[in-house]
Amino acid sequence: MYCVYCGVRLQEGVRECPLCHTKVQIMEEGGTQEASAWPDRYPGAERTAGRILTISLISVILLAAALGCLIFCLKSRGGVAWSGIAGLGMALFWVWVVLPSCFRRWRPMVFLPLDFACAAGYLLYICEATGGRWFLSFAFPVTALAALLTLTGVAMMRYIVQGRLRLMSLLVIAIGLSFMLVEFFQHITFGTPMFVWSLYVMSVFVLAGVFLLVASFIPPLRLMLRKTFFY
Repeated sequence: MYCVYCGVRLQEGVRECPLCHTKVQIMEEGGTQEASAWPDRYPGAERTAGRILTISLISVILLAAALGCLIFCLKSRGGVAWSGIAGLGMALFWVWVVLPSCFRRWRPMVFLPLDFACAAGYLLYICEATGGRWFLSFAFPVTALAALLTLTGVAMMRYIVQGRLRLMSLLVIAIGLSFMLVEFFQHITFGTPMFVWSLYVMSVFVLAGVFLLVASFIPPLRLMLRKTFFY
């Protein structure tokens, strides 16, 4: 017999746990159980109502803040000005944080593409609002590259079991190489010199990827990594 709260093993005949003092639930001879001090139903309705109230409150606050910024800019500057960037930033926060809370389960293969698409749209608006020419040559390819690598990693962790560590090692190496692409996009867009910082970042990721690849062929090391990171 064990305590229902802390799990400690109990001796026969005890009425409460000697460790946490929780009352022991003992079946009577007639087959009925003593009345429990805790409810036997999970408070799902209360939790759902609380979540809906929190989501509604955050949504109203964000909407009020966005409208406040818009009204201020219209009165003080005669146009949207910076309120568009602020309002869309709040909308992006709502899509990233609040929207997934409306669902019981977070589905990354659905929400992540939406998140990256909204981020790309937000960057496009900033580029057009500021008169820049950096979206197509920098922001869009960097966002698309980040989305591709993120979705690939999530798909590996969710749907692949055999050979996962080797595939993850290749993904880590690919992430390291992607930083060189980011610096290349930066170079052709802003005219900055190449190989200023990407080589250092790439070296760290490549070394980590090579370590994971070697570890995938060594059973004790592979088992240690699995117990440590629960992959």
